[in-house]
Amino acid sequence: MSRSSAAGTSEVLRAHCAAIAKEEAALREGGGKAGHERQRKMGRLPVRERLSHLLDKDAPFFEIGLWAAYKMYEQWGKIPAAGVVAGIGDVAGVPCMIVANDATVKAGAFFPQTTKKVIRAQRIAFECSLPIVYLVDSAGVFLPMQDEIFPDEDDFGRIFRNNSVISAAGIPQFAAIMGNCVAGGAYLPVLCDKILMTNGSGLYLAGPSLVKAAIGQVVDQEELGGAQMHAEVSGTVDFFEKDDPSCLKRLRSLIALLPEAQQSGSARPARAGVPKPAKNSDSVFDLISFDGQKNYDARDLLATIIDASSMDEYKADYGKTIVTAYARINGRPVGIVANQRLQVRTKKEGIQMGGVIYSDSADKAARFVMDCNQTGLPIVFFQDVTGFMVGRDAEQSGIIRSGAKLVNAVSNSIVPKITVVVGGSFGAGNYAMCGKAYDPRFIVAWPTARYAVMGAAQASDTVFAILARSKERGDKKATQEELEELRAQVKQSYEEQTDIRYGAARGWVDAIIQPDETRDVLIRLLDYVSRPTPCARFHTGVIQT
Repeated sequence: MSRSSAAGTSEVLRAHCAAIAKEEAALREGGGKAGHERQRKMGRLPVRERLSHLLDKDAPFFEIGLWAAYKMYEQWGKIPAAGVVAGIGDVAGVPCMIVANDATVKAGAFFPQTTKKVIRAQRIAFECSLPIVYLVDSAGVFLPMQDEIFPDEDDFGRIFRNNSVISAAGIPQFAAIMGNCVAGGAYLPVLCDKILMTNGSGLYLAGPSLVKAAIGQVVDQEELGGAQMHAEVSGTVDFFEKDDPSCLKRLRSLIALLPEAQQSGSARPARAGVPKPAKNSDSVFDLISFDGQKNYDARDLLATIIDASSMDEYKADYGKTIVTAYARINGRPVGIVANQRLQVRTKKEGIQMGGVIYSDSADKAARFVMDCNQTGLPIVFFQDVTGFMVGRDAEQSGIIRSGAKLVNAVSNSIVPKITVVVGGSFGAGNYAMCGKAYDPRFIVAWPTARYAVMGAAQASDTVFAILARSKERGDKKATQEELEELRAQVKQSYEEQTDIRYGAARGWVDAIIQPDETRDVLIRLLDYVSRPTPCARFHTGVIQT
């Protein structure tokens, strides 16, 4: 590739990443100016202003699920970030999972992806032993879609089940009711350790209108479920606060009482003499391409992320289409499993294509995952995989057996796993390299990432052939022009579905991150996944009330 064409490829990639960042800025605006003004008229802060009061000043906030529900419910309008903000940030020096309804988006109502996003946040908090703070301001289930939100094991009720399990594990949960909290959603704060509620908010199983319809009783909102009533009469609320700022200040004060806050002080200590990577993080833009067609050495990618001179490659001369290595990221030891995108040559197999998993690379990676579990090392997977090798030679080499070995090792791995999707994530390669189904503590993706069962060209040709045969079997034979139009439609649809924003909308990844920020993101995530789990649990027997 000439210097000019390489520069052009880099600029295309940078432009695409900038476009993704611009879209993310728009998503963070939630319901926009009108929604923010509506909140202020009710004496409430917009959700991200609430976060600015709650989180430590200048502390990073790792947001998850920002793309949730993206273009999924267009018949009901735009649902930015599925109407809830979720992520990890420091409060009084303690990293906490924050789950905050955005009432500027459909009054904070729960859509199917809202529920899945909250459940994902709870799971991350549970696995990383992170205290959870819920800022509740929601109208409850979005009724027109109740059949997709209410009953299943990954639906609304699972949130409250998780509240109970998290509490039993000794992980602190704080709930601040700062608006509406109605119907089944009322169980969430009451299942938490501490409940705060602002004046003017409402907490009840049924609102005044429903109460009148159900039992004929006429009652106003404050008497039915207002903050003062719950503070003075029902005793449900622990702290009655006059407004959002005082509520958030109280939350910070309560979190500062946690033992972890006492140990760390008001802020987490900075590491002295922080190590650096061998290559500048910005150089990654010259390494890869937006279309995923450019080959690169996985070691050059890792050189922008891991500490300089920290890499000890495992079985470097065997199974070369996967790079396995011990390394450090900001001084923390990790195992690395990365797809090699260069074409390689082996003595036994000859030429092997980059991005493809062969029997030898699968065997090597499986053995490496087992070894990391033996020594307790977290594993970071870098996915850029087109799948497993196919064909007569591959089958005779035992590719299915070797692939099953790797999938088995990843499935039973008990050390923390983090997955970074840098390019393709196709077919069973997604499984072997720790896709979402294999319980990575976190899974993030670059704007260049592509998710699908196979590549767009192969898939569209296959689907087109099936549809074309179906048309040919009909009463009216399709013309060549109609068939070509059908091919174009199938390919366009498939390409839209492989776009990482499509996957992020459905929760297949936790976040889309900028390529040059990968090291910084991993440093934070490794801090979270390496937290000690609670070693003691408080239990009581039956208590009479």
